[in-house]
Order: sequence, then structure tokens, then C-alpha cells
Amino acid sequence: MVFTTHLFVFYYLPLMLALYYAVDHPRYRTGLLAIGSYVFYGWANPPWALLMFWSTIVDYICGYVLFKLSGLKADGPDLPIIPKEAPRTRGMKLTLAASMLSNLALLGFFKYYGFTVENINAAAAALGLGEPWIPTLNVVLPVGISFYTFQSMSYAIDVYRGEARPMRNVFDFCCFEALFPQLVAGPIVRYADIAEQMRHRVHSYDKFSRGIAFFACGMAKKILLANPMGQIADSAFSAGSLHWYDAWYGVIGYAFQIYFDFSGYSDMAVGLGLMLGFLFVKNFDDPYHADSVTDIWRRWHISLSTWLRDYLYIPLGGNRSGSFRTYANLMVVMLLGGFWHGASWNFIIWGAIHGGMLAFERFQGKDSPYRRLPRVLRIAITFGIMCVSWVFFRAETLTQSVRYLKSMFGLASVEPGSDALASLMYAPYHVAMFGCAAIVVWGLPQSWEFTRRLSPVRAATCLLLLSFSVLAMWTQSVNPFLYFQF
Repeated sequence: MVFTTHLFVFYYLPLMLALYYAVDHPRYRTGLLAIGSYVFYGWANPPWALLMFWSTIVDYICGYVLFKLSGLKADGPDLPIIPKEAPRTRGMKLTLAASMLSNLALLGFFKYYGFTVENINAAAAALGLGEPWIPTLNVVLPVGISFYTFQSMSYAIDVYRGEARPMRNVFDFCCFEALFPQLVAGPIVRYADIAEQMRHRVHSYDKFSRGIAFFACGMAKKILLANPMGQIADSAFSAGSLHWYDAWYGVIGYAFQIYFDFSGYSDMAVGLGLMLGFLFVKNFDDPYHADSVTDIWRRWHISLSTWLRDYLYIPLGGNRSGSFRTYANLMVVMLLGGFWHGASWNFIIWGAIHGGMLAFERFQGKDSPYRRLPRVLRIAITFGIMCVSWVFFRAETLTQSVRYLKSMFGLASVEPGSDALASLMYAPYHVAMFGCAAIVVWGLPQSWEFTRRLSPVRAATCLLLLSFSVLAMWTQSVNPFLYFQF
């Protein structure tokens, strides 16, 4: 089920809110959310819900086993936090490993089996070893598996580290794992950040009102801005070759598309969470105002970057083991971050670009000549680097990525017919929405600031955006969020 459909907006969401507030007991509300979230996730493909339920049960059992192996006793309705200073036994370490392996095995099979087999068989063929060594399977990628496996892993890790208390009630954990507002495309809600909200959360008129405003802003981003920018990007990337200015126009269109598409989903998720009493983390912080690649990763997909930092970069040693090890850790984390986005060499290269830039900026230090450039110029340079990396993110093949980069830098001959295709990108509607997207990115406040104080004018603006978005939704075909495929 997709947020930007009449099924969700007019049927599922009103029904869920009505049932949620009709039930007065917190435990029953949690159970209702868990059941409703499984219905939401399994609507198009019920077996996917069974797969997520298996992952949920394994991690719930692992969390409870960690508590039992700690030797602590339950002295109330909530299980106690395992003290950080308490020794971690071999059994506890094996339990944590079982949780992580279970999640990584699911993610590895459904997301990376085809990529791995394809490359092994290609290498075998190149070496003249005959028939494919490993049979290929038509494995369908379950929507949102990248998000809910990372979210589920955070539970066992946080319980093991003593950063959050284990859950006693399985319905509470099912609700945490499957919570429909952020289930499919994030933000990645870490257990430690939401554990107490699962037990006690505040519902208020102000929260609910701000939730509606967030939802309206997110829907407008997706329907009114991301989708038109996607049409520009699709036209550009489907062309054989383009003039350099057409190629830059197309990739900037894609930069706008993926930002408004993903941040729009995050805004809608935050808004839905507020309507239900939850406060999720901020996932975007004006990323195209970043003046370095390091700054980008403080602003873009913050829930993923902090997850990678806390659960991968720091355990690898972070910056505590010398410069060379720090650069290597940055590269490993970003390569894996790129691979997390998709099973393709393009995503690995995208991660390598960001990892290499992070290491290079750290090598330069804070007193580099680059830091003395005007901030506006630094922002422009950083945005240019982002656009180059977005080529690998958007292109379907490595060959297409190279061809598009040649067009961007004037190294490709323009084929006949390219001008006609490029003219589609410059339709007055597309140009106008491109300008609106630029104004929103660099000239208007973020949803977090805009909705913080809902004056009558701001509330009316949000309702107007919601109305326009719903009307436009009826004129567009179903267009899932980009991160559904990751």
C-alpha cells in the first residue's frame, strides 16, 4: 500500500485513526497498530508479511534470551535494562550473533543472491570454466526489507549494549517492527530511540495538528514536485546522448526528484507518527545546503548515516586507530552503505565516491584552502559532486552511467533525435516546477521549522497543499516512492 493513493488516504488511514482513538487502553492500541501495520504491509503480497513476522519473532526471542542470560530478575511490568558494566557472557554474544545473522541472511538472500550469482557465473565464463556454476533464481525483493532488517537488528544490539530495556510483550515488539508510518522507506527507527514511546506516549491536539501539517507537506513534495522532476530525469536518462546543458538539467532534476521523493516520504511518516503519539527522528536537514560531502552525511538520510556510524563505523574503530585506519573505515562504511541501497556495481561506485570524498576531506583537515572559499561556492561545488554521484544512483547500468557522464562534460557526440527528446524536458510545466523545486530547496524553511508553530496562515497553507496534492493524485498513475526499490 502506498501513502499517495486514494485507498490509503480515504480508507485505510481514516479507519486506522478512528479505531485507534476509539480504543482507550494503551495495550489494545499497540495491538491494533501491530495488526493494522501487518495488513498495510501485506496488502499487495501477504507472504511478505509472513517473512517480516519471522524476522520479528527471531529478534524478539533473542532479546528475551539476552535478558534471561544476564541473570536479572523482572521486578515490575517492564523488564530491566542490562547494566552496561555487567559482563557479557559467551551465550549473550552468541545470541546477539544469531539475531544479526538471521537478519543479514534474509537481506543477503532476497537482495543480493541474484547479483552474487550473476557475477560468479560471469567470472567462471570469463575463465572458460563452462556452464554457470550456480543456478539463477527469480527472487522478488520484498518491499522495505532493507529498512526493517536494519531496524530489527538495532533491537538486539541496543538490548545487548544496555542502551534500552528488552520488551516483554510480543505485540509491543511486533508494533515496533511493523509500525506502518515508517515501515517501507524509513526513517530507520532505532529501538533505543522509541523504546519508551512504545510504553508511554502523549497524545494531544497540537501533536495531531502538526502531524496533519507534516503529512500535507510530505504529500506535496511527492505529488507536486518529485513526480514532475522524475519526468525530467526519465527523459534525460533515456536519451542516447545529450548536450552538456541538457544532461546537467536532467541530473539536477533527478537530484530534486530523489530529495523530494524521499524527504516527502519521511515527512509523511513523521506526520503519521505524530497523529499516533510517536515522535520519530529527523531524517533530512537541508542536505543541499551542505558545503562538503562530510556535511552532506550530517544532513541526508540522517537515520541511516547515524545507524552506520553507531553500529558499523565506531565498532570498526572509528577514528581511534590512526589516520590510515580511519580512511579505511570511512571507505568500508560507505561502500557497504552504497551496497545497502542496491545490488549493483553502480551503487558500489556511488558509495566509493562518497567514501573517497569523506576520506579526502578528513585528510585535508579543517584549515584546508577549500574551507576558505565563500560558503555559496562550497555549497555549489558540493552539489555538483552530489549530482555526479547521482548519475550512478539513477542509471540502470554502468555503461549508461559512463555515457551520461560524457554528456555532462561535453565529451559525447549528440545523436540525431536527442534534441527532440530534450525538448520534452523543457515543457513550460516542467520548467516551472523545476524553478519551484529550486526555490523550495534553497529558499524556503524545512517542514520541521514550518510546522513547529502552526499559525492560521501556515495551517491554511498546509490544507491548501494537501487539497492540491489530492486533486493531482487523481490525475497521476500510481508512482511508488523511489526508496521502495532499495
